[in-house]
Amino acid sequence: MSNGAKLIPQKRGLQLDRVVLLGRTFDEYCRYFLLEPEELAGKTVLDVAGGVSSFCAEANTRGIRVTSFDPIYSLTPEEIVERCEPDLDSVYHAIGQVPTYRWDYYKSPEHMRKLRKRASTIFLSDYKAHPQHYISGELPRLPFENSSFDLTLVSYFLFAYQDYLSYEFHHASILEIMRVTRGEARVYPTVTFEAQPSKYLPLLRSDPALQNFDFAEIKTDFE
Repeated sequence: MSNGAKLIPQKRGLQLDRVVLLGRTFDEYCRYFLLEPEELAGKTVLDVAGGVSSFCAEANTRGIRVTSFDPIYSLTPEEIVERCEPDLDSVYHAIGQVPTYRWDYYKSPEHMRKLRKRASTIFLSDYKAHPQHYISGELPRLPFENSSFDLTLVSYFLFAYQDYLSYEFHHASILEIMRVTRGEARVYPTVTFEAQPSKYLPLLRSDPALQNFDFAEIKTDFE
């Protein structure tokens, strides 16, 4: 297995050589997507590319009906651990060397590692206890009926991995996400891992097939 992350000094950023499994917490999701948990109670939410994040597990205990979608859910818990542990190690060792990384929230690489580990631990427990909340599959296809969800979230997948995911993939994925969503979809971030604005966003905005959708870029105070 190749390393999960490496530095590109000339770009002063973090390059990931593949899609990595990093757990993110409920609080992080709320900050990414400007979520108000009390407003989501009783709502149906789809977490696309949920990976080993604990959002699904934590949200369901709060009365938010979350379904998480990711290709790794075809694996056993043990196989997922074999994937996510090396990814966490490689990113942990690389991220502290990125001079442009802001530590306002995470404080240090060590604290970030603890949060990532906590998220994946909560996920694994819930994955075993409530497998029905975790659906295996891959974009750009979603195995859900039209208008199944009030809200769809995508974190650290679309736009972030634009070097590996084509414009055609993004286009088809956005159409499919909106097919299963009766409310709105939120994607975070809209920049690459090198903190560059995605080249796909303006193309999607002007794409004739997407003119029925309203695009809005909303700044958050989370970096």
